[in-house]
Amino acid sequence: MAWRYAAILLLAALSGCASTGDWSSDTPTRSDPRADKAKSVNLQTQSVSDVYAPSSNLWIRIRDGFEMEPMNTPLEIEQVRWLSARPDYVNRSMLRSSRYLFYIVQEVNARKMPTEIALLPFVESAFVTHAKSSAKAMGLWQFMPATGKDFRLTQNVFRDERRDVLQSTDAALDYLQRLYKQFGSWDLALAAYNWGEGNVSKAQRRNLAAGLPTNYLSLKMPNETRNYVPKLMAYRQIVLDPQAYGIVLPELENHPYFVALDVGSDIDVALVIKLSEIPEDEFHSLNPSFNKPVILSNANQQILLPFGHAEIFQENLKKYTLPLSSWTAVRVSKTESVDMAAKTLGVNAEALREVNGIPKGMRIRAGSTILIPKTNQGAGDISLAMAESGSLNLVKSAPGGPQKCAKGAKCPVAKPGAGATKGNSSAKNVASQHKSASTGLAKSAKNGSTKAPNPTVKTSEGKGVSKMQ
Repeated sequence: MAWRYAAILLLAALSGCASTGDWSSDTPTRSDPRADKAKSVNLQTQSVSDVYAPSSNLWIRIRDGFEMEPMNTPLEIEQVRWLSARPDYVNRSMLRSSRYLFYIVQEVNARKMPTEIALLPFVESAFVTHAKSSAKAMGLWQFMPATGKDFRLTQNVFRDERRDVLQSTDAALDYLQRLYKQFGSWDLALAAYNWGEGNVSKAQRRNLAAGLPTNYLSLKMPNETRNYVPKLMAYRQIVLDPQAYGIVLPELENHPYFVALDVGSDIDVALVIKLSEIPEDEFHSLNPSFNKPVILSNANQQILLPFGHAEIFQENLKKYTLPLSSWTAVRVSKTESVDMAAKTLGVNAEALREVNGIPKGMRIRAGSTILIPKTNQGAGDISLAMAESGSLNLVKSAPGGPQKCAKGAKCPVAKPGAGATKGNSSAKNVASQHKSASTGLAKSAKNGSTKAPNPTVKTSEGKGVSKMQ
């Protein structure tokens, strides 16, 4: 059969050229965050196995790039004590980080930033890609909805790029570089990332008016922000000398864990998992941004696969002759119940409700985009307009079922009130601040006390991530 996936390009998800053996890239930041900086491999003419890297210790590379000065304050010492008293917690976070750290370090090096910044997801999310705070911050870098929109991270029915490993990393580093340029120091840039640049600027103005210094340690700020940089520096200390704190770092080689595939045709998530021969949870750990069971070619989405399994996917895809996607999308023309929409579209109501995440008792509002099974396998890919702007808007059904009106009388139109909800929309930016969720390294009691933090964010371990106060 004709090669229907010819537009897929295999990327090494790193800067520089593998054939030179130089993996410490000085490649400048791309102007377009969607543009590829990585080495491309044409699946029709090349093999994944041609992309390789030297094997050396990534932790050494991270240590060599440290530039920030230790604070050596009681707060930092407390954070080190907290972590060293919980080696199991630290080890789990370190193991999770092994999927992502090479890519993040590569990006940090390319921008000539201190490699302490590559450790920031330990503080933000403990490297849990699907971490969500009670303030609705999401992903490795814990972007709030409004801040994500500011940095062009798409949030719609099909995907949430705040959870996308590549896109969110790019946005976070853009943000941090902007803050560093504004405040002139990394500790203040980090405080602004956590608390908001407006709040840091106000705190500095208050100190100037009072004749006080305006550095990080001199500003009055919430406890969450006060402890934010000490938490990062505590992780720095552990990476520098893990044995001193009873921590065993996982072995990390200095080469990519994953490669990225550009999607040339819509393809089902289940099919990617099958053809790449990886566990489902491994796929979702690398690709947490997908909201639906189909990956869209018109959304500029990429698939991340473990390095060795990308080649397996490549070979299996060549042999696959059935349709790649079993889903399409439609825009609802009028507000109606799921049952009525399912009847109109000729699909199962429960399946429609499940795949679109519609709770019972909710109606679909006109203009919403919903996913449905393909009834015609010859149907094309989901359109660019839907891929980029699809939204799901729901409203509660009227109590007691459909409203009955006297013959000839005009029924009053119920206005959506407190019961109306808008799915996948951005929340308002509270006080223009980037509220981030941290890993729950809340204040430790003095003298080595190990009081547990207040968990508010659920993770796959059942542990919590405390949100900024």
